Amino acid sequence: MMAANDNDEQSYALPDLSGLSDAERLQVMAVMQRAKEFEAQENAKSQKAGKTLPSRAPMEGQILKFTNVVKGYQYRWFVLNPDSGMLEYFEKEEHKKLRPRGSVHLAAAVVSPSEEDSQTFIVSAANGEIFKLRALDARERQLWVDRIRSTAEYHTANMAQNSPHPSLTQKLTQNMSAHYNDTVRKTQGSQEHLAVTRKKSPKDDMLQEVREFYMEADDFAKHLGTRISELPTSGHYMNSLDTDLLLLKATSAATLHCIQDCINILQSAEPGLKRSPNAQNIERIQSPKTLPISSGLLDVPGSLPNPEEEVPDEDTYQDKDLEGVEEHKSVILHLLSQLKLGMDLTKVVLPTFILERRSLLEMFADCMAHPDAFLKIPKIPDPEGRFLAVLEWYLTSFHNGRPGSVAKKPYNPIIGETFHCSWHVQNCTDTLLTYTAEQVSHHPPVSAFYFECPHNGIKMNASIYTKSQFMGLSIGVSMVGKVRLRLEEHGEDYVFGLPCAYARSILTVPWVELGDKVQMVCEKTGLSAHIIFHTKPFYGGKLHHVTAEAKNIKTGEIICKVGGEWNSAFEFTYLTASNAASKYVDVKSLNVYRKYVRPLDKQKEYESRKLWQHVTNALKLNDIQTATEHKQMLEEIQREDEKRRRNLNLEYSPKYFKKVDGTWIYRTLPEDFAMVEAKK
Repeated sequence: MMAANDNDEQSYALPDLSGLSDAERLQVMAVMQRAKEFEAQENAKSQKAGKTLPSRAPMEGQILKFTNVVKGYQYRWFVLNPDSGMLEYFEKEEHKKLRPRGSVHLAAAVVSPSEEDSQTFIVSAANGEIFKLRALDARERQLWVDRIRSTAEYHTANMAQNSPHPSLTQKLTQNMSAHYNDTVRKTQGSQEHLAVTRKKSPKDDMLQEVREFYMEADDFAKHLGTRISELPTSGHYMNSLDTDLLLLKATSAATLHCIQDCINILQSAEPGLKRSPNAQNIERIQSPKTLPISSGLLDVPGSLPNPEEEVPDEDTYQDKDLEGVEEHKSVILHLLSQLKLGMDLTKVVLPTFILERRSLLEMFADCMAHPDAFLKIPKIPDPEGRFLAVLEWYLTSFHNGRPGSVAKKPYNPIIGETFHCSWHVQNCTDTLLTYTAEQVSHHPPVSAFYFECPHNGIKMNASIYTKSQFMGLSIGVSMVGKVRLRLEEHGEDYVFGLPCAYARSILTVPWVELGDKVQMVCEKTGLSAHIIFHTKPFYGGKLHHVTAEAKNIKTGEIICKVGGEWNSAFEFTYLTASNAASKYVDVKSLNVYRKYVRPLDKQKEYESRKLWQHVTNALKLNDIQTATEHKQMLEEIQREDEKRRRNLNLEYSPKYFKKVDGTWIYRTLPEDFAMVEAKK
């Protein structure tokens, strides 16, 4: 042990500092002191754990490394060599004998634990290269951080000792003393956008060729070092301590390090990506950048956005009718030729030009176009009146979800995607109603959403599995799942489903039709309503016709009948002796409240509008090609994420919802909210 300490002291022997300024001399001494402290910490940890591993011992293992926006985090086998100061990684452990996929020299490197979670950390090399890594748990992260820091400090001190250039010494010490928050800010700030695929330039090809030559030279250098080390330590002809051989070994290693630095500099100096002339307003997307969504398996429950940051929605959805149907008919016909009747369209990629420019999660929020009618329900004194108020709100909630006359398809939410908004209803006070939605499953695609107004004691939760089918000249979408509305003051629960939607005449001008039988039940009051969304018959009949009948389950007495069109008007006929009257409701004359949404720059990467912003901007400019590229990229992220979870036998852990008895409910709700059949 004493000999080991003597060697350590010799490694940190104070260099000749006579040629440096006072400030530089203090910096070098501080770096060397930190290196000594790291060595002491490592030795103490090893002794405490009962290990006999020497300080700066090699370390290797599997770590998640962020690769690019498409693949996200991928498992790589990392090898830390404290003697050479190299951190290298390979695709698999069995590839260690091959040349590494990548490497950095740790001299003057900064190692920073990330504030994202307890597993992520960042290694920033002096040449500007950044490794964003994720350990399996917090303990393993701390072990890697400590060992890499120890190696970085050791080699930084050696370089400072041996460097004859004060400017180089100053650069290294400044890099070492940089606060890790700068690194975290750089890497986290790089997650705001997605990368676009682009054509390879001649420069890319030349750099690839240079990298291949470098890897070959690196292999030869390692082989040379191995052969020199295998020579005997003494002898008259040639030995491993020969001055010329040692100089050759050191010179080749230094040359390769310089070449690697040059390649990194050339790579980082690549010009910005060109934008298509039709997408001038689309923000340029840089690489390497990613979404936290690609790390969904490690997500922790998220905190809700601050409603005070929300502003009246300026981006109210007003889609244009589908233009140029004839132009796209060949694409539609080609797609239809590959489908069969009854085929599930969940895995079918539909053309981008029929997209609605908003996510399904945001579309579900449209049912709250009239929050004043929703929030007045708990204030009605009698149970029968409350039930009929729920029925009226339900029937008038569909028209705002389809502002255009042409059927279009919203974005399929990516697993982990969220959407938040609120409504401010002016009564005697400003009453706040909040909405939170999350895509909690990919296969099957399940969207969960939750409305809450604590002031009025009203909550509504739903988890909906959207199942689409091909029906010849129509496409049908079934909303499998139930909605539960609770009035806490009265202890009443209202349970109901959502109707099926159909896109008709998909070869000409597609239009939307609702068709289904829906049951609304309040078990406590013994009231129910049978609602029928009628589809138009082949001959005659009305479009969008709806009828409903509310009755007392115990007595069989009908208390109200309703008839009308869901996108036009309803007539309510009350049949009870105490309330024999009729009421006409024109849905188009009702006051539509604008929702409040946070600005895009304050949204997180996995929130709907920010996640789909580039697809939306491209569609606004009618740049179908750019929109398709971004859409495919998001879908690829989801596929890779799903594949990784499947390989690890893990399930996605939602941020805001929990699964109880096959039903997704909001995380703060009691489990009795889930006592609903999962199927319609």
